Amino acid sequence: MLCACVLIDKPGSASLRQEHRPAHKLYLGQVADRIAFAGPLHEDDGITMIGSLLVIDFDSVPHARKWLDSEPFTRAGLYQRAEVFPFSNLWPQKAGFPQETK
Repeated sequence: MLCACVLIDKPGSASLRQEHRPAHKLYLGQVADRIAFAGPLHEDDGITMIGSLLVIDFDSVPHARKWLDSEPFTRAGLYQRAEVFPFSNLWPQKAGFPQETK
């Protein structure tokens, strides 16, 4: 089941996000083969990070929540709000993919 994790940072927590980002990326790497898409949410400027959106295949929403409980940003207290929803991807993705580097 795809689970969408909508994660909103606490205000003024940019330095906390940067400090724990390497551990966060390593943790995501453990489920890389199950990630549909993942990345930061931004302010209207398209630069300032304010949270994360992760869509990952889990057995169930409780499994997703358990995984999220051990996620480094969660453990560091970065998030003001963390919600998990079942997600159905009904649209073939055509845009938004990063450029591949060779």
